[in-house]
Amino acid sequence: MKIKSFDIRWLYWAGAILLLPALLINLGVLAFIDDEGIRSLVAMEMQLSGDYITPTMHGDFYYNKPPLYNWILLVFFNLFGRFDEWVARFPTVLCLLGYAATIFYFFKQHYTTKVAFLNAFFLVTCGRMLFWDSLLGLIDTCFSWVVFTTFMLIYHQFKAGKFYQLFLGAYFLTAIGFLLKGLPSVVFLGFTLLAWFIYKKAFKKLFSLPHILGGLLFLAVIGGYYLAYYIQNPDLERVFATLFSESSKRTITNYGIGDTIIHFFSFPFEMIYHFLPWTLLVIYFFRRDIKKLIFQDEFITYNLLIFLVNVILYWTSPEVYPRYLLMMAPLVFSSYIYLHEIHKAENTWQYRLLSNLFLVVCVLIAIGSFAPFFLERPLNIPFRTLKTIALGGGLSFLAYLYWQLKAHRMVVLVVFLVVFRIGFDWFVLPDRNQNDYGDECRISATETGETLRNDPLFVYGITPYQAATSFYMTRAYGKIIQRKMSDFPTEAYYYIDPRYYPELPYTKTKEVKVRHGDLKYYVIGQLPINQ
Repeated sequence: MKIKSFDIRWLYWAGAILLLPALLINLGVLAFIDDEGIRSLVAMEMQLSGDYITPTMHGDFYYNKPPLYNWILLVFFNLFGRFDEWVARFPTVLCLLGYAATIFYFFKQHYTTKVAFLNAFFLVTCGRMLFWDSLLGLIDTCFSWVVFTTFMLIYHQFKAGKFYQLFLGAYFLTAIGFLLKGLPSVVFLGFTLLAWFIYKKAFKKLFSLPHILGGLLFLAVIGGYYLAYYIQNPDLERVFATLFSESSKRTITNYGIGDTIIHFFSFPFEMIYHFLPWTLLVIYFFRRDIKKLIFQDEFITYNLLIFLVNVILYWTSPEVYPRYLLMMAPLVFSSYIYLHEIHKAENTWQYRLLSNLFLVVCVLIAIGSFAPFFLERPLNIPFRTLKTIALGGGLSFLAYLYWQLKAHRMVVLVVFLVVFRIGFDWFVLPDRNQNDYGDECRISATETGETLRNDPLFVYGITPYQAATSFYMTRAYGKIIQRKMSDFPTEAYYYIDPRYYPELPYTKTKEVKVRHGDLKYYVIGQLPINQ
């Protein structure tokens, strides 16, 4: 093949086609982390109880999050007819694909297909998404998609002068975001509207009929749910108090000035690490005319302004997970891609440094992809030799294309990362599961639930629980494992934390392994007749 005659469109199609298997292969192999267990357990208890309005865990009210994502999970659990890891994570994949398509759609309105493609795939192939969040059944990808769409709608409807569409659309999306994750969606909307309307000297338009109607639409959407909740459970004070505390518990009010100062200085470096390799392009900002370049493109100006005003809250909050920033990643990535084209045209030292660095990394990864030929682990990989040849050959070919197609190196690189993710799925995920204590906890909880399926089983008193373990035990048990605070039947079995009840006279029948903390198992026990 003559590289000079290579049709770059094949790379776009390769990236799009390979992305789906890259995101789906072995998606359900690893056991749940606890946050996944929470989402799936709440959804499962809704189905078991027949109450789709009231979120619960072990029959106790669950106040931390509104129920929309649980409803989404329930749709897929029922569609596939099973409660498991693959089905719980499948909505994440769909939301990520929808998120990427949304990015492509909006950026295609301003730039070339290549730039729109890169903006979409930068999100998918950043380290945090490619090797972590796309593998988990959590709210954050869906929530980030909704919030990012709100950002885009505000800019484009403002530019078109369509303020009814702007406010009604933004507030409707914010209501959806609220029903997913609570107050953060309102904060994002407020900061974004204030920042952009002040920047565009249109502050007075915030006091207008379209804005009032948007606010009323927001209240109507969330009010409809909370009215239904109140009819069944006439206690909204606890619900809203918890939503507010959930939004403030990671801020300076809980951690103090010392932790906040440390976080303030470490935060940029942590985020650069989590969103590699694209955050290395931050060096493109190191030039004298950077302010002029940013302000000469209004869309890039908007993206960076909205990124800066919204990231401040996380920059000053000590307990922040990178997944909380997924809605802002495309905003700053867009500036990297914009500046990349400028640096490439000027052949700057930053462009040469990154181009050569990425080439070296691609070559090293391509060579390393043949490692399964020489390693004992991972064990029992079907078609191991064939997969190694396909992976090593594919990555080697893409590394060669990266070297040859200098005008399209970023496109080659994102496809390279998609293929690398397939190798990660084939070899790393099964190996990780074989050596993951979480899998032992999954087996232990499942066996316990199955063994006691025909017996009464309760959580004893104030015994805490780990949500992933609770999910597996409840799934196998087939009924909600209620918490029992008094009137303990002696024929029942109880889920007991021995640290909380060291003198409780129970007869231990089983141990349920748990993933976190100093205690490696909880006890399943029965009480004496006189208890």
